[in-house]
Amino acid sequence: DRKKDMIISGGVNVYPRDIEEVAVQHPAVREVAVFGVADARWGETPVAAVVLRAPGAVAPEELAEWINARVGAKYQRVSDVLLCEDFPRNVAGKTLKRVLQERYAARPTLRPLAPTRGTACPSGGPSPASN
Repeated sequence: DRKKDMIISGGVNVYPRDIEEVAVQHPAVREVAVFGVADARWGETPVAAVVLRAPGAVAPEELAEWINARVGAKYQRVSDVLLCEDFPRNVAGKTLKRVLQERYAARPTLRPLAPTRGTACPSGGPSPASN
């Protein structure tokens, strides 16, 4: 992984690729990109942006639990799953994780009082999987 993609969570280096390799093994997942977001307790925490093979094939909460049960260490657990119809890409076709990270940070922050996981990718409208 490139150094700038590395996530530092609780002082530990977390490599997004390690989490991506686990997440993409789920049968409903077509593509995944993991990036770090600010976290008051850990400094940063991983979030998985996911493109599903079919909209609604798996709930974000269920996918987060599936990923977190299979990653090698607690610090690799994702704090959220962002469902996207597609990923932003550069001219070479590479996923722009920084754009995903910015979109995640810009999403509405009003949350229910009960802890939940799962966010629709704010890329110009809700993902069909979020309905």
